[in-house]
Amino acid sequence: MDGYIGIIAIIIVVLLLGVGTTALLVRPRSKTTLPPPAPTPQAPAPPVEEEEAGAVDTLAPPAAPAEELVKAPEVEVPPPSAGRMVRLRARLARSQTTLGRGLLELLSRDRLDDDVWDEIEELLITADVGVAPTRAMVEDLKTKVKVLGSRSPTEVRALLRAELLNQIDPGLDRTLHTSAPGERPAVVLVVGVNGTGKTTTTGKLARSLIGDGKTVVLGAADTFRAAAADQLQTWGDRVGAPVVRGPEAGDPASVAFDAVARGIADKVDVVIVDTAGRLHTKTGLMDELGKVKRVIEKKALVDEVLLVLDATTGQNGMRQAQVFGEVVNITGIALTKLDGTAKGGIVISVQRELGVPVKLVGLGEGPDDLAPFDPEVFVDALLGD
Repeated sequence: MDGYIGIIAIIIVVLLLGVGTTALLVRPRSKTTLPPPAPTPQAPAPPVEEEEAGAVDTLAPPAAPAEELVKAPEVEVPPPSAGRMVRLRARLARSQTTLGRGLLELLSRDRLDDDVWDEIEELLITADVGVAPTRAMVEDLKTKVKVLGSRSPTEVRALLRAELLNQIDPGLDRTLHTSAPGERPAVVLVVGVNGTGKTTTTGKLARSLIGDGKTVVLGAADTFRAAAADQLQTWGDRVGAPVVRGPEAGDPASVAFDAVARGIADKVDVVIVDTAGRLHTKTGLMDELGKVKRVIEKKALVDEVLLVLDATTGQNGMRQAQVFGEVVNITGIALTKLDGTAKGGIVISVQRELGVPVKLVGLGEGPDDLAPFDPEVFVDALLGD
């Protein structure tokens, strides 16, 4: 009996040992504390999307500043003024040969009676030579024809060329006074009525002077025409010439004074002042032009006063020249549009009436079509050679 009890006890002990071992195997492991992971480098944050009112906006990181979209205009290098009229001679000849060829045809006739001389006189007057200069030319030609006797085409042409040159007077001083004594700049005042091409002539003159190696400041004293200052600014920007301007409808004399002061401060060679176009019949405006000149001369002398005339206006331009001359003492004439329908005789009449030389002529719309006037080239163009 005791043996059975011993066996049973052994079996119970074995079973208990098996259950304990199993319990130990399935018991959860105790937690262990691990060291925190090492920090990893952060990648750049992607653009953040913000949702507002149903729309998604992507906020990109700030970009580098963009380049200027508006670039300064490229500064041009104009050609020099020397020889311009020779280069433009063909253009001048196309528009001016009517007078020369008409005179050559009439003077080449075998018999020069009173009717022919009347035709010559009429041709000269319609070419804007003027009544007094025409009569003087006809008398001179009559005398020379009698002395010459028989006339070959070559002799007639030489006779007419000499007479035209005599009337235009190549001995007049046509120097543009753009070199002042001392340290101050030369001052050029540009005047004229509306529509003559005054502001354009001012810009072209600046180009011409810069092409000749001079430095220029432009004064936009035409404060009455809204586009005048902008137009002059464009001309100045193209050749690197600074433009002094004032408020629209401001005091033109003040702008002119400031332009001269700028020229003195910058030590430039020439200051060109563009004035407001005005009718020669408006006394108040003409008086104001005189004021502009007086105010400038508080700072520096005015070396040149250029009157811009439209060559197509003919004898009407003569009256303009006379009135402007009384106010500001014109020293030179710039004839514009001489390549168009203008009659070449205006050169003779304006010089004879005023005693003022034609110094510049406009022979086209190009920026470099303003040329120093050359009497011999002009006469040869009139005669078609």
